[in-house]
Amino acid sequence: MGVSRQQLFQQLSSQQWDGFLKGVEKEGLRVDQDGFIAQTPHPEGLGSALTNPRITTDYSEALLELITPVCSNTEELLGSLADIHRFVQSHLGDELLWPASMPCRLDGDASIPIAEYGSSNIGRLKHVYRQGLAVRYGRMMQSIAGTHYNLSLPDTFWEFWQQAMGDDQKLRDFKSQQYFWLIRNFRRRSWLLMLLFGASPALDASFVKGVSHDLSPFGKDSLQGEHATSLRMGDLGYHNNAQSSLDICFNQLDTYINTLDRAIHTPWPPYEAIGTKRNGQFIQINTNILQIENEYYSAVRPKRNTEREEKPIQALSARGVEYIEVRCLDLDPFSATGISETQVDFLDLFLLDCLLSESDVISDSECRTLDCNYKEVISRGREAGLTLGFDGHRATVLEEAGSLVEQLAPLAQLLDEWEGGSKYERALTAQKAKLDDPSLLPSARVLGAMAEAGQGHLEWSRGMARQHQETLRSDLLSEQTRQVFEQMARQSVSEQQAMEDSDTLSFEDFLEHYLAS
Repeated sequence: MGVSRQQLFQQLSSQQWDGFLKGVEKEGLRVDQDGFIAQTPHPEGLGSALTNPRITTDYSEALLELITPVCSNTEELLGSLADIHRFVQSHLGDELLWPASMPCRLDGDASIPIAEYGSSNIGRLKHVYRQGLAVRYGRMMQSIAGTHYNLSLPDTFWEFWQQAMGDDQKLRDFKSQQYFWLIRNFRRRSWLLMLLFGASPALDASFVKGVSHDLSPFGKDSLQGEHATSLRMGDLGYHNNAQSSLDICFNQLDTYINTLDRAIHTPWPPYEAIGTKRNGQFIQINTNILQIENEYYSAVRPKRNTEREEKPIQALSARGVEYIEVRCLDLDPFSATGISETQVDFLDLFLLDCLLSESDVISDSECRTLDCNYKEVISRGREAGLTLGFDGHRATVLEEAGSLVEQLAPLAQLLDEWEGGSKYERALTAQKAKLDDPSLLPSARVLGAMAEAGQGHLEWSRGMARQHQETLRSDLLSEQTRQVFEQMARQSVSEQQAMEDSDTLSFEDFLEHYLAS
């Protein structure tokens, strides 16, 4: 029997271990004092949503996206995220930043303003893409917010790992192969993240007005999934029929690129019926299953930073996988920044173990089982006795979750020894406590807090938003940090203006060239 991947990893020394590289993209709706989605433009003091590297918008003009730089440790990451929040809060006036993944009070699609990015061709492309999402799926599901967690390992690790594995590929190709190894195990285990961190079991009734659903009433104006962990990731959230026809393969880079590319170039009759223009104005980029790669909703993505006007799959094809983006995380409404220290440390441990565990290619039948497990935990994860399918047998959610968390203990101990602390042990202890007492699961805590306060989703979330705002505003940015953010905002406005001034093609010609490239 050969040496296991875990045994190979243990051959590293504390001097050779350089830790993780990590970043967060955190979304959040701006809302007014009544808890209604903000109708105001992107705050001027935050700079250009098109070009500011730290503060942009996602789908809606009201849906902020806060982006940390790449950080080398959890303390640096959370400090950066908190600083961005403090700067944003200083420019919100009397508006609030919504702390929950499921949105505030809405009044149909018309109440959700689509994000604006100026008159440059790139800016218009981003806006038209969002118009396309509106005509395809409606705007309501685009008002949902989440946290994306980005993780990579430094080249010092990959060089050691490639040598330990006896591999002689180009380092770029080896890294891509290994990141997909990680992704396959992530697909097998992602249900665990939805159990431990799903925090959207309830919503405001305005979100499903006129829509068929199986939710239960919670007070006057709220609804709940009685045993749900994450309504955000369920059928009421990121879901659509066209994408259910896709068979995006996560086994290796070339098949992933090819299947995604095929979806981008395959016409979809209902979208063809809509057309690309209405009254002479573009309303979607094209009429294919996907307008662009970013339209594909998945719990995880292999990523590579793109150059200007470069498409994501072009970047992946040319330079390979650079990092992994975990996309299934709900906002933690109990945290002022939407994510906690123990969650970040657990994610690092979880993802590293996905790399170090055996990872066969996922067959079609296994893929169906994994999708079923994921959906079951999202919709019924806190149901007593719920069982999932695992490699030919069934086990209860809590049994299998406990086994997976326990499996991480030796790795946590090793990393704590190397890094000289106990943070990974603390992260595991926090998750074990949830499994020992399911009332501590975030989804249960949200419903418990709402019930204890005698409030619905709107009132409770608004109260948390005010509490977080007070916390962040009472802890002022240093003068130096404030000046850095202000300079970044000014620079972003200049960059957007330069982009607008430098365009030479009409948008129609630009779009034709973009789609043909």
